[in-house]
Amino acid sequence: MSAHEEEEDEASYIDYEAFLDPNFRPASFANTLVLATNNPTDTPLDLSTPLSKVLFDAQELDSHIHVLTTRSAIPLLTHTKEQTDASKRIISEIDSQFKSLNESYKQLEKEVIQKHAEADEVRFVASRLWETLKLGRSVGRCLQLGRQLEVQHGEWSSGTTSSQKEDHKALVRCAHTILSLREITEKSGPGEEGYGLQKVDAIRSLQDHIVGPVERSIKTTSEQIIREFSIGSASGTATFAQSEEAKARIISAAIALYLMSPTVGVKPDKWAPHFLVQALEVYLRNALQSSISSLARSLATLPSLDRTLAEVSARCQNIVALEIILDAAKPPAHPLLATQKPILEKSNLLQPLLTYLETGSLASYFWRSMAGSLATRVQEIINRGGVSARTLKTNRSAVGEAIRECVIRGSQPPSTVAPTKGRGSKSDTEKTGSWDREVAVMVGSVVNNLGR
Repeated sequence: MSAHEEEEDEASYIDYEAFLDPNFRPASFANTLVLATNNPTDTPLDLSTPLSKVLFDAQELDSHIHVLTTRSAIPLLTHTKEQTDASKRIISEIDSQFKSLNESYKQLEKEVIQKHAEADEVRFVASRLWETLKLGRSVGRCLQLGRQLEVQHGEWSSGTTSSQKEDHKALVRCAHTILSLREITEKSGPGEEGYGLQKVDAIRSLQDHIVGPVERSIKTTSEQIIREFSIGSASGTATFAQSEEAKARIISAAIALYLMSPTVGVKPDKWAPHFLVQALEVYLRNALQSSISSLARSLATLPSLDRTLAEVSARCQNIVALEIILDAAKPPAHPLLATQKPILEKSNLLQPLLTYLETGSLASYFWRSMAGSLATRVQEIINRGGVSARTLKTNRSAVGEAIRECVIRGSQPPSTVAPTKGRGSKSDTEKTGSWDREVAVMVGSVVNNLGR
C-alpha cells in the first residue's frame, strides 16, 4: 500500500462529514456517544469510554495537523513569505497615497473648510443684520404711520375745538392710516413684515398710547355723527348747504366705520362691516324707541298728537335721507380684503344694513317695526279705560287719517336730498300708492285695537 493511500485511511478514521454538517449539535453528538457505549438502563452511566473516544479523535486531528504542517512546511512558509512581501508592497503604496491624501486634505482644509467656516459665520451675522434691518424698517414705518395718525387726528380735533371748519374727511384719513398699521402688525408670521414687532417696546407703546386711543376716538366720533344725523327738523328749515354738509359728514363717518370693522379670522366673501351696521342699527333703534314712546303718550293725550306725528315723520324722513345717501355711496376698497373688489363694484354702504335687517327699505322697516310695538301700547291705553280711551275711540277716524298722512309724509325724502334712481317716487299718486302697505299697518296698529 502506498503512502498516499495510508494518509487517506488515516484521515478517514474521523467522520468529517458529521462534524462539517451545518446541523451539527455538540449536545446531540455527545448523547449519541454515551448511548452507543452504555445501556440506557445502567446506573450509573459509564462516561469514561465516550470521553476517551472524543479525546482520541482530538489526538488524531492534532497528529494529522502536525503531519500535514511538517510535510508542507516549505510550501507554507514560501506562501506566507509571498503574502507578507505583497502586503508590504501594498502598504508602502497605500502609505504614499495616504500621505498625499493627508496633504491634500490639509490644503483643502486651509483653502476651503476654514474659509467656509469664516464665510458661514459672516453669512450668519449678515442674516441677523438683515433681520434687524427689516425689523428696523418695519418699526420705522410703524412709527411714521403713528406720527401721521397723530397729525390726522389733530386735524379732526382742532376743527371740533376751535372756530375752524370741521374737517370730517380726517376721519377717513385716520381710518386708512389705522389700516396701514394693521396691515403691518397683523402679518406677524416668520418672514413677514410684522414678524417680531410685538417684542419691540416702541411698538407696544405706540399701540397702547396712540393707535388704540385714536382708533377708539374715531370709532366713537363716527358713531356719534351717525347717531346725531339729521337733514332738518319737522319744519324743514335746513338749507341746501347744511344738508350737503350733513351728507358729507355721514358719508365720512360711515366710510371710517366701514374701514375699521374687524377683518381678522373672517373670509373676504363672508366679511361684513360690523361697526357700520352696528352704528346704523343703533340709529334706527333710537328713532324707533323715541317715536314709539312719544306716539304712545300722544295717543293718551290727543291734543299733542299733531306735534308728535310731525316729529315722527321728521325722524322717518331722516331715515329715508340716510337710506338715499348710503345707497348712492360706494364702499371704498378695503386694503385688508384684496379679493373683495368684484363684490364692491355692485355694492353700496346701504346693502350690508338691509341684509342684516332682512328688509328692502329702511322706511318700511321703520313703520312696520313701530306698528308692531304700537299695537301693544294702544291695547294698554284701552285696557286702562278712562277719558283717554274714550277720547281715542271717539276720534278714531281723525287719528287714523293723521297717522296715514304722517306715514306718507315721513316716507318721502327731504327736498334737499335727491333720491337715487329706483328709490322714491315721481308723482303724488305714486307717493301715496307705494306706501299703502305701511299706511295700512300703521293705521291698523291703532284703529284696529280700539274696539267698538
